[in-house]
Amino acid sequence: MDSFLIRGGNRLKGKVEISGSKNSALPILAACLLAEGKTVLKSVPRLSDIDSMVKLLGELGVHVYRHEPTEPPQGAMPPLNGNLDIEVRDERISEARYDIVKTMRASICVLGPLLAKRGRAVVSIPGGCAIGDRPVDLHVRGLQKLGAEFRTEGGNIVGTVPGGRLRGCRMYLGGAMGPTVLGTINVMCAAALAEGETVLVGAACEPEVVDCADLLIKMGAKIKGHGTPEIRIEGVEKLTGAEHRIIPDRIECGTFMMAAAITNGELELKHCNLDHLIAVQDRLDEVGVKITRENGTIFVASSRRLTPIEMTTQPFPGFPTDLQAQLMALLCLSDGMSVITERIFPDRFLHVGELNRMGGRIRKEGPTAIIQGVKEFQGAAVMCSDLRASAALVLAGLASRGEARLDRVYHIDRGYEKIEQKLKAVGADIERVSER
Repeated sequence: MDSFLIRGGNRLKGKVEISGSKNSALPILAACLLAEGKTVLKSVPRLSDIDSMVKLLGELGVHVYRHEPTEPPQGAMPPLNGNLDIEVRDERISEARYDIVKTMRASICVLGPLLAKRGRAVVSIPGGCAIGDRPVDLHVRGLQKLGAEFRTEGGNIVGTVPGGRLRGCRMYLGGAMGPTVLGTINVMCAAALAEGETVLVGAACEPEVVDCADLLIKMGAKIKGHGTPEIRIEGVEKLTGAEHRIIPDRIECGTFMMAAAITNGELELKHCNLDHLIAVQDRLDEVGVKITRENGTIFVASSRRLTPIEMTTQPFPGFPTDLQAQLMALLCLSDGMSVITERIFPDRFLHVGELNRMGGRIRKEGPTAIIQGVKEFQGAAVMCSDLRASAALVLAGLASRGEARLDRVYHIDRGYEKIEQKLKAVGADIERVSER
């Protein structure tokens, strides 16, 4: 099992190329089940979660081939993002096995495409990060309204389409914790091949939803309103393969913005969309982080003294829950008391104890964390518990005095492409070590 050894105190400076979005690529890969012919996806990151989805697609009769990178690396940056060629060759299998599904929640995204294209789906109830209860009932409920029937059997969700084709309708997609991103994408994909019009009210507005809709439109789908709370889909008879570039990963971009800030560094982040990070920019501006942009490049620098703030996670365009842990690490070094409230996944505070082991002063009260700023982090041995908590510990390690050891970094490999190589290229003292 791999670990990171980080010797903190180095000021990050240089250029970082941001990879394609993991949270966009995973449901888009599932959406390729809908298309006839070859689809070419560009900027698909090389991640363990992507590998799992590709393996799952392979079991569902899809041929996936990854090309080697064609663009030369930027300076000391590692090469990234070879294209993926995707083609459905066998539609006889409609079962997503537990052995694959247990590793990532995004595997639920094959449910809608399988039902719409093959009329049957057997999907194990998914696993993924342990950050609280994230039920898939909104996915099932939305697909039921399109005419699918479900039952549970041996830990699997078994869905069928009695009439042979799903039927469009008007439905509300909101849940107790707000809109569902993967649920919106799942139902939108299914509706693309349904009979008649589907209207999704209370749809998620995240850039990842827009990215998937853009691909479906290139395939021949008729979709309007994506990026708003009301999406209209006019079902078509078939979809055909297309070429599409995955949007930049806004969570990776935000993580590197905070890496620059926590080390008092200066980073030039290539291939970004700051419009996807408007709430993050707002909060970091108040902290004392200077952010400017020029075309697709973001320039980040920070003040030596960081100002404490209050922040609440919210659905897009609010502050994303996937950057909450990283912001908490940054605020540990602010000059005063900060407050973070988690409204998306109230249990998402597994990083608090580990940040405190490194010298942080954080107190958790229900869905709120109160952070008292300290002068520095101290190197310590800590355990990575989930993907974004791992990123927070990397940030703390970069700013620590002494050596930090992060165990179980397979969590971070699920969502950050070659993160230690990217950090090394801009001055971090970080290395990956393997236990024998």
